[in-house]
Amino acid sequence: MRRISLLATTVLLLALVGCGDDEQTANDQTGSGSGSATASEDTLTGALTVFAAASLTDVFTSLGEQFEAEHPDVTVVDNFNFAGSSTLAEGIVQAAPADVFASASPTTMQTVVDAGLNAEEPTIFVQNTLQIAVPAGNPAGVTGLEDFTNPELTIALCAEDVPCGTAAIKVFEAAGLTPQPDTLESDVRAALTKVELGEVDAALVYKTDVLVSGDAVEGIDFPESADAVNDYLITTLTDAPNPDAAAAWVEFVLSEVGLAAFEEAGFQLP
Repeated sequence: MRRISLLATTVLLLALVGCGDDEQTANDQTGSGSGSATASEDTLTGALTVFAAASLTDVFTSLGEQFEAEHPDVTVVDNFNFAGSSTLAEGIVQAAPADVFASASPTTMQTVVDAGLNAEEPTIFVQNTLQIAVPAGNPAGVTGLEDFTNPELTIALCAEDVPCGTAAIKVFEAAGLTPQPDTLESDVRAALTKVELGEVDAALVYKTDVLVSGDAVEGIDFPESADAVNDYLITTLTDAPNPDAAAAWVEFVLSEVGLAAFEEAGFQLP
């Protein structure tokens, strides 16, 4: 009877040990599963300052909101600086604090490159072309580039030192015409505003800007626009206060999501 009792006790102890091992294994598996399901914490924080051509305003703002949603500790929408590319390039050369520069032409980007302020080789990410913009209803009856030589019409062009102005020079040279502008604007959005307000009869702006204006502005195509296709370039900057966020922003702009947003806005992909 004593042997039977000892045997029973031994079997009971082994069963209890086995149960303990099973519980430990289950706990280990549960713990392991919880760890693998936990997403890695976002390490991007702080302000991200982006200098960008005025014609990028709407798409960059939309992408900025998406970027902030993905990186809640980064602020970029409030730190965009939209203006003429030449003005922005000069500001960067003069040590204005910026993380990223997006230019509407290779020439203005080259200003930053020549100063050794680009942290990486600038990348062409989209292209744009000019279009004649007139107020809704086209009250002056503008039909093409020749109307820009008519002194009786009020005409707006971009200043020659900004990309939209440089592109305008190219198209007029291709057409063999000498325009007679009444005002030269500091960037393409300023020229577009003149049209929206009815202050001018016509202006040369980017096709994407006409689309942004909706019903307030009408666009007129002209064949010489093919002679002045603008390449847009983007790069991070050597003195970027927030280099990690800068690199992430450029990657986001060049992603499928970013490029699809540009296509939807009327930009061309290179």
